[in-house]
Amino acid sequence: MSLIVTGTLGIDSIETPTGSAQRVPGGSAAYFSAAASAQGPVRLVGAVGEDWPEEHRSVLSSFREIDLAGLEQRGGSQTFAWGGRYHDNMNVRDTLFTELGVLEEAPPSVPESFRDSRYVFLANSHPGVQNSFLDQLPDRALTVLDSMDLWIEIANADLHALIARVDGVMLNDSEVQQLTGIGNPYSAGRRILEMGPAFVIVKKGEHGAILVHEDGVATMPAFPVALEGVVDPTGAGDSFAGGFMAYLNRVDRCDLEALKSALAWGTVTASRTIEAFGLEGLRGLDMPALEERLDVFRSATHFE
Repeated sequence: MSLIVTGTLGIDSIETPTGSAQRVPGGSAAYFSAAASAQGPVRLVGAVGEDWPEEHRSVLSSFREIDLAGLEQRGGSQTFAWGGRYHDNMNVRDTLFTELGVLEEAPPSVPESFRDSRYVFLANSHPGVQNSFLDQLPDRALTVLDSMDLWIEIANADLHALIARVDGVMLNDSEVQQLTGIGNPYSAGRRILEMGPAFVIVKKGEHGAILVHEDGVATMPAFPVALEGVVDPTGAGDSFAGGFMAYLNRVDRCDLEALKSALAWGTVTASRTIEAFGLEGLRGLDMPALEERLDVFRSATHFE
């Protein structure tokens, strides 16, 4: 199978109650790719500027299963950069700055060698960009999109058109409410199903995730051990998506039971991300480490 992601690659500066990290690798596609690579190959499509640090390329290259043939470095352009400060309640953060850089330019094209990709994740970006990306992937078997409150607000029509084309939608609980006007996540998820996709995943941070599917529903708690030692929650949702999609790509299934298992793989993957700043928590993550953590998770959530 073949898994592909498009989204942002950025330079992050992060402050949390536990410390800070300046100018570290970030972006939705970076977190997704690093997380997915623990289970197998992933193809990355994204753009950076002339100022992208060489050490950031080295970090991504250290995740050996990431294919960087779709990464464009543009002379004369600036890399997307973001700065954020988290409160004691790490569900709350302030954006200190956002520099769009290459995100204001034409999006990168899908390399010819990537166009046979079948499992597709549209990490957060403008829905018009996500839509054009789909047009370049005629062999896709499963497409899942992520979005954010900004696009729900300023590109609502484009987002609705895109939702009608995809198989799955992944949003946090406040975004689901914003999109549908419905406070209950189950009811909101069912409303989104009416727009076209087969399933919706509602991310609820430390409260886990909810799967609303045309054939049923499922819930998944957060990984319990990680709740005691959160260092940096940046990228947790993208890492969850990476683990989730990598599992589906690996087993080549997307039925309800496979999606339930994928929730667990996404959850344990994201639990590694939040234990360190940037991509460092995902360094060295491989199948044995994931399976060991999955055993702990299975034991903590099992009951008779």
